[in-house]
Amino acid sequence: MLRRRRIRMYGALGAAGMAAAAALTTATPVSAADGDFTLYAKEVPGDEEGQGDQRAPKAGDAFASADDLYQHKGGDKVGRDGAACTVVRAGDPMDIQCAGTFVLSGGQLTAQVLLTVPLDESAGPDTFVASITGGTDDYRGASGQIHFTADGDYQRLDFDLGD
Repeated sequence: MLRRRRIRMYGALGAAGMAAAAALTTATPVSAADGDFTLYAKEVPGDEEGQGDQRAPKAGDAFASADDLYQHKGGDKVGRDGAACTVVRAGDPMDIQCAGTFVLSGGQLTAQVLLTVPLDESAGPDTFVASITGGTDDYRGASGQIHFTADGDYQRLDFDLGD
């Protein structure tokens, strides 16, 4: 059976809560002026209530995830993200629609993805690509994509900003 934790990994757009007002401490700011860049996301523990629920997800089921963002694994925190995901097609595989916001020193970036996820945890994708749908401040008018790759306790996020 699919566990809630496994689904949350796919929703790490950092995937979505949405942006909370917290101060960022940055060693080297990440901004649109940096062009394409890579960050590492590490999930922030959330409310694990219902973790034992082993029923198959139904259309309309929703969950959220949040990550801290780093320029290097184990380095200084440079941002945070949050993603909200909803199961839009139940079954095996199922489709999950996720929308997320990345809060960085130069502003915010938004992204979305429709993920196809098998119920068998061992068969899930280790990589996926999300569309950058916009941004604020330094990221105003942003487009492009983010490549997500599992990387140990982290998820590698390669931001490819469009021209």
